[in-house]
Amino acid sequence: MTENHRPAASVAPADPSDVVELFLQAARRHPERAAIIHNEQELSYARLEGLVRGIAGRLGPDCGTVGVLTARSADTIAAFLGVLAAGGAYCPIDPAFPAERKEALVRAAGCRSVIAPDAAEVPLGLPALRLAEPHPTGLPHAPATPWPAVDPEDPAYVLFTSGSTGAPKPVATPRRAIAAAVDSLAGLLDIAPTDRVLQFASLNWDTCFEEILPALTRGASLVIDDDAYSASFPRFLRMIERRRVTVLDLPTAFWHEFVNHLTEDRAALPGTVRTVVIGGEAARPARLADWRAVPGADRVRLVNTYGCTETTLVTHAIDLHGPLAVGDTSPTATPAAIPIGHALPHVREHIGEDGELLIGGPSLALGYRGLPQITGERFRAFDQPDVRGWYFRTGDRVRREADGALVHEGRLDDELKIRGIRVSPGEAEAQMCGHPDVAAAVATGTVVGDHTALVGYVLPRPHADPATLAAAVLRHLRERSPRHLVPTRITVVPELPHTASGKVDRARTHQLYAIRNEFKEASRAR
Repeated sequence: MTENHRPAASVAPADPSDVVELFLQAARRHPERAAIIHNEQELSYARLEGLVRGIAGRLGPDCGTVGVLTARSADTIAAFLGVLAAGGAYCPIDPAFPAERKEALVRAAGCRSVIAPDAAEVPLGLPALRLAEPHPTGLPHAPATPWPAVDPEDPAYVLFTSGSTGAPKPVATPRRAIAAAVDSLAGLLDIAPTDRVLQFASLNWDTCFEEILPALTRGASLVIDDDAYSASFPRFLRMIERRRVTVLDLPTAFWHEFVNHLTEDRAALPGTVRTVVIGGEAARPARLADWRAVPGADRVRLVNTYGCTETTLVTHAIDLHGPLAVGDTSPTATPAAIPIGHALPHVREHIGEDGELLIGGPSLALGYRGLPQITGERFRAFDQPDVRGWYFRTGDRVRREADGALVHEGRLDDELKIRGIRVSPGEAEAQMCGHPDVAAAVATGTVVGDHTALVGYVLPRPHADPATLAAAVLRHLRERSPRHLVPTRITVVPELPHTASGKVDRARTHQLYAIRNEFKEASRAR
């Protein structure tokens, strides 16, 4: 990954501590405290440290990037920390992804080996470390051997963002970035050993690190419970109360639905909850107004957050309601646009002439592994009186309010947020064009309730059957693409409108054919 490394002096970390060292310190202070509560089982900090050391020992020095087939379990979290402890870079691989996708991710990340459950198939036949095997040093009290020496610029993990070329882009995040971001975030949320933090986010996206690392570097307990993912809000609420969860980190789309449930059922928040964090897409003002009327919400911090994979976890935050919120927080005072907040202590920000938000500081990623041209387009060095050093161009247009908080005002490109996951329409279009009967395709977003859904439009080849093509393309995508790249609806169209410059006009395509679909559905209803 040397082609993407920045000079270390250009972004000196605010705090040189490494997250592995912070975890070790927490384990030494609280060896018998529950580090992970998974359903009815508890794993102490001492036991988790032993598992981490065992995995690190089995990986050995110079393990490079290690793919991990994830599962919502203590084993995956131990594998993540074990890879970091060995000096390697963690790369999560969703076992539910189609085989082609898993192989593409492993290849793009440069994985040398894979950690996997005993029976799982390993992509590309790479060497496998099986979690079912005994851990030689996985004892209740691990030997206090030192961790391997690491460089703050070494990659901590490799994650993927959507790419307009049809291939995902591997983002390499260095150890100094995750250390700086976790320190700021744990301070923002005031995480303490008495906290119980719910592990809710997918273990294949970086939001999960917002839950895992602030908890396990501050001596708190991380809660994993099947009822959290049951799609039943009554079970979700009972689980929060039963597990005495204090901190929730929820995708904004899920929070919207959660607020609807609380409002419709006139339910109160469990008394254990002190902080709810939301993020991933814009919060709806109507839902915020509803939240402010929920019984018990006044005592709970509601923290809106913003961040990009390339800038590591959270860069901006603001309390929208609760004991630390500023100003009038009554339901009738809800703003027309909800701010994304103020920069955290480790962040440098700059707003360009076109309103684009630029992020600098120690939490910047190294770039896109193996893609120097794309890295150069999004990561830029500035040497101007008001902006110096390396910055990431977020593509988000913002404005600053009188109190200094930023408000998101849309994208400068066509990128979408689908259930909190960044999606480039170009990648979704390339996936649809992979079907042999598709001549061209358009992907765009449409608002459904409180979230954005992906929809597709395909132009058939001359020999294709338009009557069956939409269903065939959906089957094709479900076999080969992750769920966030599969449109909720595909429409077969006779032509695709173009702009004056000759490019396919996504907005016009959706405007033209979405109205026709709505007319047909209304006619059937009559």
